Amino acid sequence: RNDPISFNDRTSEVMLNQLNLYAERAVNTDGEEWDFGGRVDFMFGTDANNTPAGGWDDHLIHTKDGYYDVAFPQAYAEIFAPVGNGLTAKIGHFYTIIGYEVVTAPDNFFYSHAYTMLYGEPFTHTGVMLSYPINNNFSVTGGAVLGWDNFRYEAGTWNFLGGVNWASDNEKTAVALSLITGDSDETSSDTTTMYSIVISHNIADNLHYVFQHDFGTHENGAPSGKDADWYGVNQYLTYDINEELSAGLRAEWFRDNDGTRTGFDGSYYGITAGLNWSPLSWLKLRPEVRYDWSDRDNGGIGNGFDSGTDHEQIAVGMDMIVTF
Repeated sequence: RNDPISFNDRTSEVMLNQLNLYAERAVNTDGEEWDFGGRVDFMFGTDANNTPAGGWDDHLIHTKDGYYDVAFPQAYAEIFAPVGNGLTAKIGHFYTIIGYEVVTAPDNFFYSHAYTMLYGEPFTHTGVMLSYPINNNFSVTGGAVLGWDNFRYEAGTWNFLGGVNWASDNEKTAVALSLITGDSDETSSDTTTMYSIVISHNIADNLHYVFQHDFGTHENGAPSGKDADWYGVNQYLTYDINEELSAGLRAEWFRDNDGTRTGFDGSYYGITAGLNWSPLSWLKLRPEVRYDWSDRDNGGIGNGFDSGTDHEQIAVGMDMIVTF
């Protein structure tokens, strides 16, 4: 295994990461009348085993090795109200607004994922979210959700989830600030809070840069009884060589102060280089090479990689995305 790298954590093995199907009726957010819609997503594969919500789609099926599974990462209704500039409500189960990388493969540049996405952020939420465009530059989102990756367990763990988005007039620069905070569980008053800042900028028409910073804290969450903290910085640089081929670099640092997120306390670093090649409109290949290391080097068990036996690793991988 490639631990602590997840999603593509199997070595020397061909995987069906995700068969993702969805049915959607998108609401018209530009109209002047009420509109109703919704969306349901179905996922099968190894990624579905990494994205369940408690009491909803956790362990719907059980394969021999427990690695393939089924998930319903989204199932929500959507309502548009012609109030002011237009108010949209999302009610149900849906992907998080936090962070830059997402679960759905076609919406990421790299095959593998950053530590911030894997260990520092939620994947899905259940609750109600409201979105409102203030003007052409600013929009806000806010609502109440049942914590992280949860559907019906810990039913009293209500959290606030919200964000502010800004885009420049020329649409070359955008900033997204998102925050989630609230009860960690029903049995205590401890809170978990984390925020994410994502800044994207088009340096040129074919050169794109993204900066991300996450910080999270779980009150009394460390084994010692103190607060458990984690934080990280990611940077992405992608270059469109032509209409079919793009190249990208990702550099990341993730700090798990107390080992509550990854299993080993310390800093994790990673550099990933990859290509996106789309020879056909419905086909994309994403080869990459990734080098990871940590500041833990104990000469044995207790390091960050290869089940805790090594402090560095190199991974070479590729996936193929077919859209239909």
